[in-house]
Amino acid sequence: MTVALAAAATCLLPGARAHAQAWPTKPVTIVVPFAAGGTTDVLARALGEKLGAALGQPVIVENRGGAGATIGADYVAKAAPDGHTLLMGAVHHTIATSVYKKLGYDFQKSFSPITTVALVPNVLAVSAATPAKDVKELVALIKAAPHKFSYGSNGAGTAQHLIGTQFAATVGQPLLHVPYKGSGPLTTDLLGGQVSMSFDTVTPVLPHIKAGKLRALAVTTARRSSSLPDVPTLQESGFAGFDIGTWFGVLAPARTPADVVARLNAEMVKVIQSPDFHKRMQDIGAEPIGNTPAQMAEQIAADTARFAKLVADHKITTD
Repeated sequence: MTVALAAAATCLLPGARAHAQAWPTKPVTIVVPFAAGGTTDVLARALGEKLGAALGQPVIVENRGGAGATIGADYVAKAAPDGHTLLMGAVHHTIATSVYKKLGYDFQKSFSPITTVALVPNVLAVSAATPAKDVKELVALIKAAPHKFSYGSNGAGTAQHLIGTQFAATVGQPLLHVPYKGSGPLTTDLLGGQVSMSFDTVTPVLPHIKAGKLRALAVTTARRSSSLPDVPTLQESGFAGFDIGTWFGVLAPARTPADVVARLNAEMVKVIQSPDFHKRMQDIGAEPIGNTPAQMAEQIAADTARFAKLVADHKITTD
């Protein structure tokens, strides 16, 4: 029996090696769970452009926005675990876990983390037509006209939603939450005055801030953004305890072969650590990371627990 088992195992080994060598056998798709034009989309395309050359197959970016990034995540969770369909996930998914009560997937169990691509600060931005020149003046405007102000987000259960809820609670005045399918339509409405403010990542609003069409009042991380060094943090503006940024990373469906995950991690980290990618990240206000699958899994677990408390404390729902 032992000899037979050994022979069977030996027969399987060439096949396993062939699988590792053969993958990928077709184009690889990175699903972006937001509309085109936002940070998730920009990062996926910047990564995919270099990754395709390394893998020897085209890397296609597919936008599947809606429901706070959960529609795209659900699609990838149910995809074949063969390494050809990936998710550009984000911190939003660790928040959505507590906000959406009937998700068709478990973010910690339905995916195999590959690597965190970058961390991007969020920024409180308003139209240049808004009289407020800093957070103190904005708070005064809000208190003088309750129920008049609104903020946009990339959907219920996203980091922007959480930040906006926490900001409104600290101010002590309600702010109307207006969810969008992504940063592109949100930024368009912010520029047009359809929403009063946003707490989006730096990337989609940075060109408009530099052009003078939007005004950055504060960043939501504990440290200032290197791309907006003169903009104070919310903590510096009198909002103690604010330290929320947005990380973005790639995940595969659970049960994706370990050798495929390892290859994806190795190739992606090479891209992320390259000088060209670093320069691209600097231009959009992002900090490149490129960690291991285990480190990304630890980050997901820690953030899921951290944000579950904030969601409960602020009674955040999808309503």
